[in-house]
Amino acid sequence: MSEATLSFDDPNLVRTLFGERDRHLRKVRESVGVDVVIRGDELHLFGTDIQVERGRDIFSKLHAIIERDGELRDSEVVRVIEGHVSDTKASNASIATNDFGTTVSVHAAVATNGHGVKSKAPAANGGIEVFEKAKKIHPRTAGQFEYVEAIRKNDIVLCVGPAGSGKTYLAVAMAVNALRQEQVRKIVLVRPAVEAGERLGFLPGDLHSKLNPYLRPLLDALNDILSFEQVKRYMENDVIEIVPLAYMRGRTLNSTFMILDEGQNTTVTQMKMFLTRMGQESRIVATGDVTQIDLPPNVPSGMIDAVGRLGHIPGLACVHLTTKDIVRHRLVGEIVRAYDDEQPSHVKRRART
Repeated sequence: MSEATLSFDDPNLVRTLFGERDRHLRKVRESVGVDVVIRGDELHLFGTDIQVERGRDIFSKLHAIIERDGELRDSEVVRVIEGHVSDTKASNASIATNDFGTTVSVHAAVATNGHGVKSKAPAANGGIEVFEKAKKIHPRTAGQFEYVEAIRKNDIVLCVGPAGSGKTYLAVAMAVNALRQEQVRKIVLVRPAVEAGERLGFLPGDLHSKLNPYLRPLLDALNDILSFEQVKRYMENDVIEIVPLAYMRGRTLNSTFMILDEGQNTTVTQMKMFLTRMGQESRIVATGDVTQIDLPPNVPSGMIDAVGRLGHIPGLACVHLTTKDIVRHRLVGEIVRAYDDEQPSHVKRRART
């Protein structure tokens, strides 16, 4: 893995170089395969030797165009990149090693997976680019890496795992990545309003106030990935929507990245309703921890049912994370393992169903 740094005196020049919503940056990354991170007034390029060299050459030429013309048109970006197309084809099959010691083939262009769905090939280290300042999110365990790859390659992913294993956080990061690469037009975050031993009626305020605590974990993940101002703008413009599961009935969502959190607390009927909201060019990730089911003991979990019922369908992947994938405080993993050793009988019965 090689690295190069390009410095710029004017931060506005960097914004012009990247283009509106980073469209110029995406064209360079997709054509060359180089990873780009901005830190202050510097661009850091990562990739193979030939990828970094070509990326540096392209950005230098685009920089010269901006200094000459005061702007950067799409046609100029395409013209500069096309000068590297033939060389890029030769380097697209470069082999790199990811953070977990696994070799992966790095392809710069948009690839087609086994189900005929276009998907962006992963960076060499499995990182998730969210185009937010210098932030880049990386899976931290082998299980998380498998999870991220499953989201990249499938239209629907069902992920079961313990608390703290990154199920929701990584799904939100992948949704932001898809939104900012214009693969989808909208993100919808969904959660069932099921009480964990408490009742909605005891909470003060109107219906919105009562539901807010149930939807808050999704908003927390979003605010950790994007700036508060960006999240506010997206929500005001209905680009990002956070809704209770019951509000999804009757909708059909096209070009949307839908995430269902706490899927273990859906009934079989609710899970079917959610999955069938999927429209054209949409993607779904449903997550859940089947050791924390808050449904009545005689009500089957829609998450467990879906994993057993749908796992054979092409284009749909089931991922199981374990306590080894917990990335919160060290004690969280110890606590989860201690409770797993003595699960209530109704939880064990559900898990075998």
